[in-house]
Order: sequence, then structure tokens, then C-alpha cells
Amino acid sequence: MSDAPETGESEPVDPTGPTRRTDAARRSPITGEGVTAIESQLRAMRSDADQRIAHARAEFDQANERIKQRTGRDLIVATLIGVGIGVIVIASLIFIKWLFVLFAAAAMVLGVLEFSRALQVSGRRVDVVPQLIMGFLLLLSGFFLGPWVHWITTLVAVVVVIVWRLVAQMFASDGRAHIEVIGDVLVASFVQLYVPFLTSVAMILLAQPRGEWWVLAFLILAVAADTGAYVSGLTFGRGGRHPMAPRISPKKTWEGFAGACVAALVAGALLAAFMLQVPWWAGLIFGAVVLATATVGDLGESMLKRDLGIKDMSSWLPGHGGVLDRLDSILPSATAALVMFYLLAPLGVS
Repeated sequence: MSDAPETGESEPVDPTGPTRRTDAARRSPITGEGVTAIESQLRAMRSDADQRIAHARAEFDQANERIKQRTGRDLIVATLIGVGIGVIVIASLIFIKWLFVLFAAAAMVLGVLEFSRALQVSGRRVDVVPQLIMGFLLLLSGFFLGPWVHWITTLVAVVVVIVWRLVAQMFASDGRAHIEVIGDVLVASFVQLYVPFLTSVAMILLAQPRGEWWVLAFLILAVAADTGAYVSGLTFGRGGRHPMAPRISPKKTWEGFAGACVAALVAGALLAAFMLQVPWWAGLIFGAVVLATATVGDLGESMLKRDLGIKDMSSWLPGHGGVLDRLDSILPSATAALVMFYLLAPLGVS
């Protein structure tokens, strides 16, 4: 009986043995057939989603094309560019308002260039260099030197562009008819007063106490009126039911003007109460005045383009046309906004 005593130890079990593998397989909820079924379902869901997205995109493209045919504008591109410009304008006015002077100067330069080019194509002689030089002086005098010096600078600017054109014509010696020369002189004066001068009026307003908020307010009003007219005209003015001025701008309807009225008045009341710190009824006056000047400016520029035989002043802003095509309602509204500031700002509520 010399056998060794038993220790109770057993041989080690392989963890990867058949028993463990069987348990793991038993616990796995997904089999090969299950994976295939889920993948098929996911592919079907993705295909269905792609079809829905493609259908929605096709419907949106068709709607955008119909709007483009009626208005001549690409809605998507115009919206993106408008939002981008709006962000720059609002940021410059709210944070460092003198930066808006640089933005206004850039807009003035582009406006003068495209207007001068359109006039030159029509046969007029426009001297761009003096227009830009005097335009910069007008903007700077309006912001830094005040209204009285600004009026003197305006007179000097008009005289300079007139004399420049006459002297240039003398050196040209091309036998241009006197009536044509007089027309060139009048056009030179008009360019200076239309683009640089009206832009510089906004600089006078900007320089006033809280002037940046009034500049922002009249810009919002002009955009609100334009947007209201656009939406209302598309919705209620199909086919140009009641055109405002068919010989000038056939696509502008009274239905669109009604929408512009509502948008401008509502925006004016809200801006007065929450931004300008004046009574809400003063905002109604402000909105009505800007609506009137914006409408006149829009129709006036349409008349200019019709006389020049062009659809847009340029194609520098895709979806919008030219710079002046966006400034047509804003430029004359600057003077109205300055007058409204002098009349309504004293009514400010604390």
C-alpha cells in the first residue's frame, strides 16, 4: 500500500474548448442569416431615403426655376449672397462702426464703376478717376467733418467732375457736338450726386450718437420692404395682375407694394420699440417714409436701366445683378433716414 495520496487537483481545462465556444455561440444574438437581413433592411431604408431626398430636391429645383423665370433671379444664390452681406454689415455696425465706412466706400467704388461702364457703353463719356477721388472725399467729410463741411465738399465735388470733363474734352479735340458735351457734363454731375453723395449721407447719419442703430434700422426697413414686395408679388401678383408702372418695370405689381407696406410698417414699429428707443408710432412714420423713398429709388433705377437698354447694371453679384441693383432702394433712403433721425430721435424714451 505504497501508493501516493490523492491531492484533489485536476488537469487544466482549455478555455477555448468546445464547451466555451458552444456557450458563446449560444449567447450571440446575430447569426449569419440575421446579419444579411439587417444589411438588406438598411440598404432598403437608405435607398428609400435617397429617393425621397432626390424627389424633394427635384421639386425644390422646379419651384426655384419657376421663381427664376418670373423674377429673373436665382433664389438660392441670391439668398446666400444677401445673408453674407447682411452679416458683414451688421457686424461692422454693432462692433466697430467706422468699419462700416470701409464697407460703404467699397460699395460706392463698385457702384460708380458699374454705372460709369453702363453709361460709357451707351455712348456717354464718364471720367472714373475724379468720380472716385471726390467720392472718397465726400464719404470722409460726411463721417469725420460734419454736415456743413460735407455740403461744401459736395459743391466742390460737382465742380471738379464738371471741369475735369470739360478739360478732357478740350484735349480730345474730336469734334464732339456741343449738345453731347453738355449731356456728358450733366451725366458726370448725376453720377457724383447719385452714388457718392447719397452714400455719404449715410455716413453723416452714422457719425451721430447712436447713429449706427439708425443706419442699421433704415437698411433693415429697405430690405424688409423689398422682401415683402417679393413674397407678396409672387403669392398674390401672379401674371402681373395689377402692375404699378408697366412701362418702367412690368414685374412690379400693386400686390407686391401692399406686401412691402405691411413689412415696412411692422418692421418700423418693432425697430422703434426695441432698437431706436422711440415710440412705436414713430416707427410707423419711419417705415412709411423709407418705404416711399425705397419705392421711388427702385422705380427710378429701373427707368435708368430701361433708358440704357440693359437688364442689370452688372453681373457682379450673382442672383442680384449689380451693386446698384441692390442699392437702388437704399441710396435715396439714406437721406430720408437722416431727416427722420433729426425729427424722431428727440422723442426717444428712456
